[in-house]
Amino acid sequence: MADWSFLTTHARAMLFLADQPDARLRDVAAELGVTERTAFGIVVDLTEAGYVEKEREGRRNRYHIRRDLPLRDDIRRKRNLGELLDLLGPTEQGRASRRRRG
Repeated sequence: MADWSFLTTHARAMLFLADQPDARLRDVAAELGVTERTAFGIVVDLTEAGYVEKEREGRRNRYHIRRDLPLRDDIRRKRNLGELLDLLGPTEQGRASRRRRG
């Protein structure tokens, strides 16, 4: 039986980057079990869709997740990305966001 997941590689990448915003593409690829080229394509997709913003820090990128954006799903447009990420597990950006509000 083939391995499969309820979450797409894009969703898993988003969750990983929300928790590890300074991850390298090599780290993303290893986490997802894909090639670096595939990881690059996923990050480009997420960036072009506006869900991820890249900030250059020296020789590395730091990723910021746009938690306020609606999900890309016709059924759940009333929910935002941050709510989904919080449901899937605590992330660095979620904890920081709650500290700023609290």
